Amino acid sequence: MKQLQPSAWLTDKRSVAKALLDALLARFSYASVLLTDSEAKSYRISRTGISVGESATFGAKGAVVRVFDGGRYAEYATDLVELSEIPTVLSAVTASLTEQTPEGLETSCFAAPAEEPITLSKATEYLVHPRELGSEQILDRLSSVRDKVMALDGRLLDVGVSATYQEYHKLFLSPKRDMTQSVMWMTASAFLLASRGEEIKSYHKSFSGLGGAEVLDSMHEGMEEAVRTTLELLDSTPIEPGLYDCICSPDVTGMIVHEAFGHGVEMDMFVKDRALAASYIGQQVASPLVTMRDGAASAMETATYFFDDEGTLAGDTVVIQNGILKQGICDAQSAMTLGCAPTGNGRRERFDHKAYTRMTNTFFEGGKDTLESMIASIKEGVLLENASSGMEDPKNWGIQCMVNIAREIKDGKLTGRIFSPIVLTGYVPDLLRSISMMSERVELGGGGMCGKGYKEWVKVSDGGPYIKAKIRLG
Repeated sequence: MKQLQPSAWLTDKRSVAKALLDALLARFSYASVLLTDSEAKSYRISRTGISVGESATFGAKGAVVRVFDGGRYAEYATDLVELSEIPTVLSAVTASLTEQTPEGLETSCFAAPAEEPITLSKATEYLVHPRELGSEQILDRLSSVRDKVMALDGRLLDVGVSATYQEYHKLFLSPKRDMTQSVMWMTASAFLLASRGEEIKSYHKSFSGLGGAEVLDSMHEGMEEAVRTTLELLDSTPIEPGLYDCICSPDVTGMIVHEAFGHGVEMDMFVKDRALAASYIGQQVASPLVTMRDGAASAMETATYFFDDEGTLAGDTVVIQNGILKQGICDAQSAMTLGCAPTGNGRRERFDHKAYTRMTNTFFEGGKDTLESMIASIKEGVLLENASSGMEDPKNWGIQCMVNIAREIKDGKLTGRIFSPIVLTGYVPDLLRSISMMSERVELGGGGMCGKGYKEWVKVSDGGPYIKAKIRLG
């Protein structure tokens, strides 16, 4: 394994960042500077053609400063990180603190951050750097996967293959902290389409890792099964709406964790009184079998980092322990408002975006059961696979998720019958309290992104074990 090397740009701009911090501290009682150097690139091959592009959202260089004047905070972002720009930054951030509060709004007063001294420099590891491999070879590898899969069956209409990577470097300076981190993740996916007459069905499979282009090597794994499943879907039928005994695969479990309780325990929603979970701290909200964690330090996946965008060390937060809601996750500003400690979940889409409370690696811990015993325990039910999308209502604890596959189970055995598509709905505590079995094996996937109200996108991972629960399907 190779360790990701520091950013040359950050190394070059460190003296500017230090001078900027000193200038800010001469005027304000607290200040911090976050420098970000990020690049991201995506590759895609499908029937419609080939595309390679750099991401403006996740590829950027710049700085954001935060200052405290004894009661209020202000921020200012710039992509001009030069000594000559320091007066401009000082003027702009000072002006933002003197702006009149809009009529009808109150100004909140806060305390200065209670920082412990930290000096840190860490980096993730990789086997093959995508940049060193080059776009041509990455496209060749994706094309090889696509060609092999397309050759497996003539009923395949198309196989879209894609890959994305992001490499980012961050420097955080404050009166007591000097921290740098270098992180790289890469994901890949295959999207299969099969047709029979006018009937078209789809199936997707994703691959992810904290590292580099070595994730492409795993794309050949399980593709024959993916083709079989895509073709099986051509014989699928709609499910009769109702309450079912369900077994959820780890990716479906992950979607439930993320949607059912992830957003609901983001504590900036507590501040805005938009999350019912705020009233249930210390109460049972799930089966005693359920322990839920979130944190950039909770797992090694695409949402792993060493400190967040407010200079808080990465956390490992036990959100639910044996069914009891213990605490939420929060950014520094929400923590100050609520009188608790930040959990390392303050994340920005880019350096010039606001920091919000965001999930990272979110999952259920494993149990003691096997998938075989779980299937054998069901008289009549389904095995849910291939999570698609979801949304929740944190204010009322409602959930609605899309799942691609429900495999029928009768008398403890899979019958081979498939229902699709599936809409999973319900009241979150009812669903979580109904969990009666959990497998030992835990799997996380980091192929997805998460938005905050359909914007402010960040990388996340989620997952867990196979779980058995009663779920309303339609």
